[in-house]
Amino acid sequence: MTDLRLGAGILAGRLSAALIRALGAGGATTMPGRVASAVVPDLLARLGRRLAHGSVLITGTNGKTTTARLLTGMLSRAGWRSIHNRAGANLPAGIAAALLAHSTLGGQVRGHVGVFEVDEATLPLVVEPLRPRAVVLGNLFRDQLDRYGEIDLVADRWRDALRRLGKDAVVIYNADDPLVADVARDYPGARTFGIADPGVRRGEMLEHAADGRYCYRCGIPYRYSAVYLGHLGEYRCDRCTTARPTLRVAAQNVRLRGIAGSISTLSTPEGRADVSTRLPGLYNVYNILAASTAALTLGITLELIPAVVRDFIPVFGRGERITIDGHHVYMLLAKNPAGFNEVLRTVLSGARPIVAVMAISDRTADGRDVSWLWDVDFEMLRGYCRAAVVTGIRAHDMAVRLKYAGLPEEAITLEPDEERAIRRGVEMLGLDEPLYVLPTYTAMLRIRALLARRGYVRAFWED
Repeated sequence: MTDLRLGAGILAGRLSAALIRALGAGGATTMPGRVASAVVPDLLARLGRRLAHGSVLITGTNGKTTTARLLTGMLSRAGWRSIHNRAGANLPAGIAAALLAHSTLGGQVRGHVGVFEVDEATLPLVVEPLRPRAVVLGNLFRDQLDRYGEIDLVADRWRDALRRLGKDAVVIYNADDPLVADVARDYPGARTFGIADPGVRRGEMLEHAADGRYCYRCGIPYRYSAVYLGHLGEYRCDRCTTARPTLRVAAQNVRLRGIAGSISTLSTPEGRADVSTRLPGLYNVYNILAASTAALTLGITLELIPAVVRDFIPVFGRGERITIDGHHVYMLLAKNPAGFNEVLRTVLSGARPIVAVMAISDRTADGRDVSWLWDVDFEMLRGYCRAAVVTGIRAHDMAVRLKYAGLPEEAITLEPDEERAIRRGVEMLGLDEPLYVLPTYTAMLRIRALLARRGYVRAFWED
C-alpha cells in the first residue's frame, strides 16, 4: 500500500511537470515537488535515502549554484551520475522535484549521488530526511534581511542542522569566514578550505559593509592579517586566541584576470594542482575550493579536477557571456553588499571605463528592503563608468544611489523597462566594447526570460 502511494505521488508530480511545460508556464522546478509531497509527505526521505552514495548539501549566502554545478561536473568526470537541482530551486520542494524527475514509479532512483544546493535558512528542514553524506558551508553575508534577519540567526539554524547530522556525515566549511568557522569548528572531522595568498588580499582593514567583525567567543574585534572578500580572510582574536582554522585545501598563487577568470594552485593533502577557470572574480575561487574539497572528500582523485574547472562554463546570470548584435554582454548576479562589491572590482579591472546596466528589483526572492544598496561601494565607479543604465522595479533608488556615489548626471540613464534598458546599453557601446549587466536575482530571471524570447539564451532551467 505504501509503495502504491509512493508511485502515485511520483506520478502526480510528473503529470504536473508535464502540464507546466505544455502550458509554457516555466521549467517545473518546484511545483512537482509540492504536488508529490502532498501525496507522500516523507518523499524526500523515501527517495533521498535510496541514493547509493548519499547526498551532498551545499549552502551559503553566495555561490551555491556555481559550487553545486562544479561538484556535479567533477563527479560526472569520475563516472558518478548525479541528481541535482541545477536550476537553483533550493527549497525542499525544489529538491523533491529533482529527485522525482529521476525516479521510477516504483521509487527506484536513477542516480548515484544527490548534489543539492540548499537555501541557507532552510538547511535544518532537509538534513533529517536526506541524512546527507556531506554538508558544505560556504559563507554568510547579510542578504534579504526582511526574510532571514541578521546572519547570526542563520548561523543558529546551521548549528541546529549540524546537531541533526548522522555520525558518519562530513562537514566541509569555509575557514576564511569567521562566523562559518565558529559554527563548524567543533564538529568532529570537519574539512576546511580557504585562500592562502597574501598577494590577492584587499588589505588588513575590513570594508565598511563587512559583517563578521567581532569574535563570536569573547566579543572583541578580530585582527586581520589579510582580508580577501567582505569579512573573509585570515583573522585572529587577541583575547581568546580564536583564529582561522588550519586550511586543509587552499588556493595559492592566485592570479585574477578580471572578467576572463583566474589561475590558481590547489594545495591539498593529495598533492597540488594548477587550475584555470573562466569564472570571474575571487568569489569564484572560493566556489572552486568548496567544490574541490567536497569532491576530494567523496573520493574523487585530484587529477580529475583541473579539466572540469577549465571547461566549466559560467551558469545562468553568474558570469554568463551572451552575444547581442556582435557585442559581448556579461551578466553577473549581484544581490548583497559583499557580492556587489566583488562584482564591481571584477568588471572594473579592465583598462577602460565600462558601460553597465544595473537592474534592481525588490520581489520576495530579492528581499523587499533595498537599503543595502547604500552599503555597496558604488563610489569606486567614479571615473571608471562612462555610462550606467538603471532599470528594474527600484530603478529610481539605484539612480539616486549612483548620484550620491558621485557619477555625473549625464552618465546615468533611467529606464525602468528591462528590455529597453538592455537595448540602450548595447547602443551605447563602442567597437569591441562589452556590456556588463548587474542584476539582483529576480531582475536577472526577468532579463534572461526576455533574452530567451529573443533567442539570445536558453531558458535558465535548460541551461
